[in-house]
Amino acid sequence: MAAVTMPGRTLTRAMLLLMTLLLAGYGRAAQRYPAKGLVLNVDRPNRTLVVSCQDIPGYMDAMVMPFTVREAKTLGGLAPGMMIEFTLVVNQKSSYVEDVRIRNFDSTEREPVDARRLKLLEDLIDPKSRPSAALAAGQPVPNFILTDQNQRRISLGQLSGKVVALNFVYTRCALPEYCYRLSNNFGRLQKRFKDRLGRDLVLLTVTFDPVHDHPEILANYAKTWKADPNNWHFLTGSVPDVERVCNLFGVGFWPDEAQLTHSLHTAVIDRQGKLVANLEGNQFTAEQLGDLVETVISRSH
Repeated sequence: MAAVTMPGRTLTRAMLLLMTLLLAGYGRAAQRYPAKGLVLNVDRPNRTLVVSCQDIPGYMDAMVMPFTVREAKTLGGLAPGMMIEFTLVVNQKSSYVEDVRIRNFDSTEREPVDARRLKLLEDLIDPKSRPSAALAAGQPVPNFILTDQNQRRISLGQLSGKVVALNFVYTRCALPEYCYRLSNNFGRLQKRFKDRLGRDLVLLTVTFDPVHDHPEILANYAKTWKADPNNWHFLTGSVPDVERVCNLFGVGFWPDEAQLTHSLHTAVIDRQGKLVANLEGNQFTAEQLGDLVETVISRSH
């Protein structure tokens, strides 16, 4: 049977909670609890998945949990990095999940919605301008070379053997729920994995505003997050080079007066250089992103 990798610090808590759930359901009809979280691992042959769950109010705290499903088809279409909603069923002898639904990113906030509309309009007006499809999970990420905040040339290829977390921002973004939140997520990753940065994990933040965000600007921006300059690289480059990297991950951006309208993407790449997940939007927490990164680090040894 294939082993399910879970962050070590959560394994004992998860097992204790699972036992508590079963005992709580003993002698009673099956209990059903609505839940949601970020998928960390999917094991179809063994009909299991691991999820970084959000709180179930009045029932359990947010934590990483392994779950079983009754039918393998329940796992159809699931992959690490997806946000899901599901029902946790607990009876006197077992627990399982059912009614699993993928939560596609559907923000009511103006900027990501406008970015999608502009992308559709651009494709309708000039289909030839449409970039090649973004990478799918499991595909190798092509090498790219950009310049970091200390004017060093950084290539993805030189990071082989390490897990890479990658996001996209621009320094003039003024809204706290967009670029600031994505950068803050990486600030939390830096703190959580401080003893493993450089050895197991490297953070890359790419600007999609290279005309403005030259290395000196990025260096000042990096100070906001007290970024480790050797292991958290804020990257820029020529417009074509930056656009190529953005296209690999489906990142769209368009000028909008003095600002940029843009989509939101955070990617995780494994030690072999393959894309594990491309998280769209900002609905996941920094803790959930950290759980995903920890899962990839652990399984890549």
